[in-house]
Amino acid sequence: MTAASSDRTVMFADLRGSTALYGSLGNAQAATIVTQTIALLCNVAVKNAGRVVKTLGDGLMAVFDTPQRGVEAAYEMQESINRILAEADTDSPALKLYIGLAHGEIVEVAGDCFGDAVNVSARLLDHAGESEVLITHPVFEGLRAPDRQRFRSLERLHLRGRAEPCHVYRLESRHDDSPTSTLFTDFTDTSYADRIRLSLAGELPRGFGSQQTPLMLGRSPESTFCIDDARVSRLHARIEWHGGNFHLADQSSNGSYVRFSGRAEVVSLRRGVCMLHGSGVIGLGASPAEPGAACVYFEVLSATSR
Repeated sequence: MTAASSDRTVMFADLRGSTALYGSLGNAQAATIVTQTIALLCNVAVKNAGRVVKTLGDGLMAVFDTPQRGVEAAYEMQESINRILAEADTDSPALKLYIGLAHGEIVEVAGDCFGDAVNVSARLLDHAGESEVLITHPVFEGLRAPDRQRFRSLERLHLRGRAEPCHVYRLESRHDDSPTSTLFTDFTDTSYADRIRLSLAGELPRGFGSQQTPLMLGRSPESTFCIDDARVSRLHARIEWHGGNFHLADQSSNGSYVRFSGRAEVVSLRRGVCMLHGSGVIGLGASPAEPGAACVYFEVLSATSR
């Protein structure tokens, strides 16, 4: 059996939301939708000079000769999902596509691929928020200048099973064009927020400007706010700045929960995104209404309120 090594861009794409689709539409119809969607994603990869290594239930693994090809495939995949959602029954649960891309030396054996780039690409999906595309620095370096401008640095993330942190970038342009701020709540706040105060129970608030984001919340000592609680993931959630507002992006196993001051309801996030406005409390791994929940208190300040 011959093993061939080469530099390749590795993509892992994961389609999430199929479980709810099966519950809503039934096995036959949901299976048809998921199968057709995966087939469409495979066709997009091949169209962009990629090779589909394997399909993985609700996802796929593909390799490309260059980062540019891989990223162009990711663009088209996300746009294809958007078209499918626009044409679908709005009462059906939405499918969300998460994509990770890494570039480096891989070894191909009997049609499968192995190596650090393969592992990193797969692990990026652990940190991807809803419908996000995440890429590593070598992928970013291999892009044309206009495409680089579409990505925002998330600095260095600790990936599961990897000792060294990895510099990661996120595709920004899609989020700037989408109504992220109203995905989970019925409020609209058009004030321009440029500073946020965060605090743990019994501690003095700490202020952060928009240029200091992303802010990491989690159990890892390297998080901006380190919370020692078994229900909190190492890198549980991050607070980001885009579109003129702060957003909370959950990337945990147990979810994040937001309760705004003056409101009784709690916004539940599971790999989702919510715009932060006014003041309130974020529960990590449990609702802030539960006794003993790990909580971070926040207050968003607009340029006119200070």
